[in-house]
Amino acid sequence: MKHAKTATQNACKLCNPLGACLAFRGIEKCVPFLHGSQGCATYIRRYLISHYKEPIDIASSNFNEETAVFGGSHNLKLGLKNVTQQYMPEVIGIATTCLSETIGDDVKGILREYMKESISRTGEPILIHASTPSYQGSHIDGFHAAVRAAVETLAEKGAPHNLVNLFPNMVSPADLRYLQEILDDFNLPSMILPDYSKTLDGGPWAEYHRIPPGGTPAAAIATSGSAIGSIEFGSTLEAAKSAAGWLESKFGVPRYHLPLPIGIRESDRFFGLLEAISQKPRPEKYDDERRRLVDAYSDGHKYVFDKTAIVYGEEDLVISMTAFLQEIGIRPVLCASGGKSGLMRKKLEALVPDLDGEGIKVRDGVDFADIEDEAALLRPDFLIGNSKGYTMSRKSGIPLIRIGFPIHDRFGGQRHHHLGYRGTLELFDRIVNTVIETRQDDSEIGYTYM
Repeated sequence: MKHAKTATQNACKLCNPLGACLAFRGIEKCVPFLHGSQGCATYIRRYLISHYKEPIDIASSNFNEETAVFGGSHNLKLGLKNVTQQYMPEVIGIATTCLSETIGDDVKGILREYMKESISRTGEPILIHASTPSYQGSHIDGFHAAVRAAVETLAEKGAPHNLVNLFPNMVSPADLRYLQEILDDFNLPSMILPDYSKTLDGGPWAEYHRIPPGGTPAAAIATSGSAIGSIEFGSTLEAAKSAAGWLESKFGVPRYHLPLPIGIRESDRFFGLLEAISQKPRPEKYDDERRRLVDAYSDGHKYVFDKTAIVYGEEDLVISMTAFLQEIGIRPVLCASGGKSGLMRKKLEALVPDLDGEGIKVRDGVDFADIEDEAALLRPDFLIGNSKGYTMSRKSGIPLIRIGFPIHDRFGGQRHHHLGYRGTLELFDRIVNTVIETRQDDSEIGYTYM
């Protein structure tokens, strides 16, 4: 059934270049740069800072009326020169905006000219360009475009070595640290891209840094072409648009494509792949984590069984969360996303074959007005998604469990775990506690023991 609309009310997605800026923040000594108006950079900075609670600089070519008519070549070149002089970066990640894309600026051509003009200057940064028009796709598309652009720009073919590339999708800094810990425990040398676990969740500095320390070094990205394999998370991420897909077609690096490892089944699948690649058994600590998770499922089953939920957010997160909810006995009555890959239902059916029989409704390309209308009809026990759903939660009286990005109205969103046995256990605890808290609040007596 098609749900045609002429307008969007409170979009269930964010803009393309926002995702690119986030990805560029995960490259060491990289300054994100938007080819567009100052307002775009300011909006994205504010949005990211509100979630991550860290300083974020995003440069801009500062379009004005004249630039919009005659093109932004001069502004882009001048902006790159100024950023190079002021920040001394090793990399500048350039993302486009709807304005520069609409007027048809040949950004690749402008960058070629700039590099020719600056060839005599020393200390010039590497330039990575991603096309990210705001009028199409969403923040997750911009994120993947930036990651692929970084690999296309930097990856080289060298002697094969025991390196694994991991493209983790748009996950939290806490998840990135956990993934690095897992790879280290398997004794697998790795290149994680992007890695903003320190740049967007670091400690206090003894002195000011123009560019926060941390991120994936450009030299490490260069080695990705000689890895023994690339692990890439994201159910709807097609090889033709992905970094791992490009490495496979260009250098023959095998691509291992997995859903986000949320829940026991998908976490088992991820750890099984690592065992196959490393030729080593899973370390005992992860067996312990799995056992604790199974025990938690058993202890908490009586609270969550047969509850219903609406899940919304990025398509890949919604797909993996749906499989996890099915695993613990919760029925997702609506799986909703503002994304428009056209693959969400197909990928959901691969994890939950009988969607219609299970009473699971799937809608993509929706906004929060659509989700609110559905919630009024479906009356789920709770909502699961980012903090943009708070207004709907408050209006309907349906509890909201906050996951993913953005989380603006709670503290510590950047430290939420979602992945693996550890992240799944944290999610499960939060869901069970939300159910218990709701029962307490709705009780006239207010039981202290549930």
